[in-house]
Amino acid sequence: MDAVAFNAPPARILVIEDDPRIQRALRAALEAEGFEAVLAPSGEEGLSYALREVPQLLLLDIVLPGIDGFEVVQRLRAHAKTAHIPVVMLSARPDTADRVLNFDLRVDDFLTKPYNHDELMARINLRLRQMRENLLNPLTGLPGGLAVERAIESQLGGGAPWSILYLDLDNFKAYNDVYGFLRGNDLIQLVARLAAETVREDGNLGDFVGHIGGDDFVIVTTPDRVATLCERLIARWDAESRDYYDPADLADGVLVAVDRQGHQQAFPLVAVSIGVVTNAHRPVKSIEAVSQIAAEVKHKAKSIPGSTYYVDHRSGN
Repeated sequence: MDAVAFNAPPARILVIEDDPRIQRALRAALEAEGFEAVLAPSGEEGLSYALREVPQLLLLDIVLPGIDGFEVVQRLRAHAKTAHIPVVMLSARPDTADRVLNFDLRVDDFLTKPYNHDELMARINLRLRQMRENLLNPLTGLPGGLAVERAIESQLGGGAPWSILYLDLDNFKAYNDVYGFLRGNDLIQLVARLAAETVREDGNLGDFVGHIGGDDFVIVTTPDRVATLCERLIARWDAESRDYYDPADLADGVLVAVDRQGHQQAFPLVAVSIGVVTNAHRPVKSIEAVSQIAAEVKHKAKSIPGSTYYVDHRSGN
């Protein structure tokens, strides 16, 4: 069976605005440009949606029932999961522009109501392009690079328990050698989709999913969710990844490829290995320590045949 491609949906834009008339106008304008528009009438509802679904951009009114737009931005930036989302603020008062754009450098853009349609769309497209180029992995659309580092570092400063899942694929080179890099990309996109969906269904509201690069991914969660996330992710991987093989290879249960010494060898089907770093048993105070422990637990997980996970249970400093 041919590999199943993972197609990125249209950019989802969250509109936090309490005026029904402006809500309708913004939704119509966004959908006419090919975006998906989601409406929230209050800051609290908008924040809840953003943490659950992670939209690509926020259009945010300043004056809202309950918490105002500034408080929304503060809370949005406090979560690693939503810190990277661009925010375009809308206000009926032009004299708030300087305050908005200098608000601790946390608001990306500002427009005065009534806004010009072409200018609004140009600014939205600019902010989306900047986010994709600077903070998101281009293949999966997940946060990568600096966003991943910030998500990890945000756990190190507090005293709350945390766990970081490091995922990668076993025998992925053999798969690429047999099927080519385009189908290899499909497999990487499958990991991204399964990780995001599993966290959405079985993780905490603020859990972070990032793409380090290649076939390496990270999930930031809490210790109580580790077993559930790992077991559900592994079960889904072992079931859904079978659709990405040709029938003969799937029936054989192996891939025949050339090893690093130039010899033909039978490799097992691609499995997912998860190494888990946590501060539940000992303090972990630097991103360098996280990286070192991650390498060790990933090695442990990869030494076990098939898809599996391994948690660091060592205690002490």
